Amino acid sequence: MAEKGQIRVFLLDDHEVVRRGVHDLLSMDGDIEVVGEAGTAAEALARIPAVNPDVAVLDVRLPDGNGVEVCREVRSLRPEIKCLMLTSFSDDEALFDAIMAGASGYVLKAIRGTDLLSAVRDVAAGRSLLDPVATSRVLERLRDGGEKEDERLARLTKQERRILDLIGEGMTNRQIGNELHLAEKTVKNYVSSLLAKMGMERRTQAAAYVARHQADHPH
Repeated sequence: MAEKGQIRVFLLDDHEVVRRGVHDLLSMDGDIEVVGEAGTAAEALARIPAVNPDVAVLDVRLPDGNGVEVCREVRSLRPEIKCLMLTSFSDDEALFDAIMAGASGYVLKAIRGTDLLSAVRDVAAGRSLLDPVATSRVLERLRDGGEKEDERLARLTKQERRILDLIGEGMTNRQIGNELHLAEKTVKNYVSSLLAKMGMERRTQAAAYVARHQADHPH
């Protein structure tokens, strides 16, 4: 946190009225400082590393992407930044994606103001706000699989297998490109191909697959 003890917070929400409301709420207490805002995923990815907040409060649904992907990208670059997902919808799939992206918490926009303040403080302090029951459901999903997943893996080319492993390490397309000496656009095409072959829609699902496969095959 900042030397004066303040928690530095970044806000991402595509609705300006919501952002203003959350900004005003968080600014009421002297221990929290809003250091930046964005209305799109692209703006957030450009601004968050620059202002280096302690906590990024991220809307899940955005016009040019989603907050979960922003969380994953930010955490891969700056793992010390904590992410708190803020959404209008209670959705197991979004919760699953948020956990896999490294989010520290997931709260609904219907949350009371005082509870949101507490949530930001808890996340900044390194505590998790993820519901244990929901988290256990995610872990059960990670344990499911076996033969079906091995069949999925067999469909991939050697290069796609390497890229899948790097996705599992939390790398962005650009980082994978640097690692494998490929253009970022080429990596994007590989990712699209391997997701299609594995019957997946999101790279977070691929990351979950890698985590599960490594847990089942530690060597």
